[in-house]
Amino acid sequence: MEIVVFGAGSLGSLLGGLLARAHEVTLVGRDPHMAAIAEDGLRIRGAIDDHVYPTAVTSARGCDADVAIVTVKAYDTDAAVTALASNRYTAVLSLQNGLTEERLAAGLAGTVLAGTATYGARLPEPGVVECTGRGRVTIGRHGGGTDAWAERVGKAFRDVGANALVATDMPRRRWEKLAVNAAINPLTALTRSPNGVLAEPPLNSIARSAARETAQTARVCGVELAADRAIEAVEAVVDATAANRSSMLQDVERGSRTEIGAICGAIVDRATERGVDVPTIELLDALVTAWEREHVSGGGAGNRMK
Repeated sequence: MEIVVFGAGSLGSLLGGLLARAHEVTLVGRDPHMAAIAEDGLRIRGAIDDHVYPTAVTSARGCDADVAIVTVKAYDTDAAVTALASNRYTAVLSLQNGLTEERLAAGLAGTVLAGTATYGARLPEPGVVECTGRGRVTIGRHGGGTDAWAERVGKAFRDVGANALVATDMPRRRWEKLAVNAAINPLTALTRSPNGVLAEPPLNSIARSAARETAQTARVCGVELAADRAIEAVEAVVDATAANRSSMLQDVERGSRTEIGAICGAIVDRATERGVDVPTIELLDALVTAWEREHVSGGGAGNRMK
């Protein structure tokens, strides 16, 4: 299978590297990481050890493929659509945070699939990706139901030894992932702490409240997600990734823009439109957004994903 990974940072490099074990993979990312891969391949270290040789480029121009996997930050989704629109893909899979699939579907031809990935990854140096924890990739049509390309992409992951699940209930899973991100990312970023800190009081109660409010918003948006299920999902991820530093925490440590608008901001916007109170989510959104306004050029309220 021909696969393009657009946004080959840590997660994109890890998953693209795994797929390169058996498929024709092109990573689209930034130098010096892409230059190092082009020169000497991609080294995978940590929980997975391998050395693979995908194609590595800094522009998606001319990168036609069977599948495009999008792993850019949520606020770069429109830029991804622009970069990919002139190419040919039969299916596009989002492994992003937030609810980005509608934007991809509006701007790109082909089947749009939603996905979640619980593999941990970081980039210690150019040309190297560290797997900080094995996880699972879950794939399905973003609106729910069965899809032949979801099955094919799931098989592509399984063919290289990855744990992959093809699901028919992606609307619920998308919101469940949003609940996990809304509970874990801002709290760990604000406290500068690994995920495990959310297992203990007082932060565990704040995380549960964020999950509960996300589930409530999902239901008024027509997606059945029970509060108990959202809370259980958060607690399971906290337990499984206790030592991990969330992507938002890593953004804050680098002084970079975060995805707060695509996570908490998206929940606040939808809740406000439907008259639902989400005070915990609103507070987390406001606190991280205030940090961005003071520390990051271009951060703040413009970070919304609707």
